[in-house]
Amino acid sequence: MGFNCGIVGLPNVGKSTLFNALTETMAAEAVNYPFCTIEPNTGRVNVPDTRLDDISKIAGSAQIIPTQMEFVDIAGLVKGASKGEGLGNQFLANIRETDAILHVLRCFDDSEITHVNEKIDPRRDADVVETELMLSDLESLEKRIDPLTKKVRGNDKDAIQQLAIIERVLAALHDGKPARHVAVADEDLRSFKMLNLLTSKPVLYVCNVEENDAGTGNAYTESVLTYAAESGAGSIIISAKIESEVSQLINTEERNEFFEALGLEEAGLSRLIRSGYQLLDLITYFTAGPKETRAWTIEVDTKAPQAAGVIHTDFEKGFICAETIAFDDFISLGGEIQCKESGRMRQEGRDYVVKDGDVILFRFNN
Repeated sequence: MGFNCGIVGLPNVGKSTLFNALTETMAAEAVNYPFCTIEPNTGRVNVPDTRLDDISKIAGSAQIIPTQMEFVDIAGLVKGASKGEGLGNQFLANIRETDAILHVLRCFDDSEITHVNEKIDPRRDADVVETELMLSDLESLEKRIDPLTKKVRGNDKDAIQQLAIIERVLAALHDGKPARHVAVADEDLRSFKMLNLLTSKPVLYVCNVEENDAGTGNAYTESVLTYAAESGAGSIIISAKIESEVSQLINTEERNEFFEALGLEEAGLSRLIRSGYQLLDLITYFTAGPKETRAWTIEVDTKAPQAAGVIHTDFEKGFICAETIAFDDFISLGGEIQCKESGRMRQEGRDYVVKDGDVILFRFNN
């Protein structure tokens, strides 16, 4: 299952600085000129979850293994990318390989850092990228019309279904709306996903602000919040500069003191990672024992056998049942034995939909 967010935006908005802070490396060169990120840099980061510590203490686990999220730092885009301007073709191809988009917008003034459009206007910048993605989708879909039309004449049922979806998406795109605005019935969802449209991907706008605006935002971020609501996307305020400085602090106590001095409750990166996690409609379940407490990532509405398959395919093939404890019960009652004795451990079958926070022991045939 994909768990991959692409960091995109115009040049010089702070993408690589943010990526460096996220991965706590200098893998992406953050330099004040366009296209400093030529190849997409990829980094995996732990998803913050305090429940792991709580479960581990009760289970007496020797090790904690969090779930992870992948970020890809993609080269900066310029107007005309859909026609190959700048690194447009490469930019669009790299986005197509991601599952969600974190769109970094510059929401700060700084005369020493150039802007490709001179004037700072994050709403315009967001519109530039969105327009290029829509133009690329338009071109992609229009190329499919003639071949599908020929199949429809032959009464090909799959072609009939796909052409109907494409026509609806094209109508939305011509109306200036991204593909994610198109309501898709459950029976059409698979065909819709197979189109692999850039504007069908969930989007989170990341407002990159100065240190003083990290907690409150500013006029720029207010305009982005409005734009995000209008375009069916999410938004978050973060200071890449602060996160970059914090990433250099190894000691947790030092980090907490740093945030406290700035009036911030936690790292913006923690909020960003969780937002990206939610953006992909993902939840976490746990396994726990003396050896390790571990977090596992699944999509919302995943049933127990498929959740077991995330651990190992044999677990899914030989699935018998899922011995399940809700997180709150596990903590309040003090662990597996107490939950079992009080009747709070449930034996769930194949149709059980795993809930966020479930602590599970899978039974299966070898």
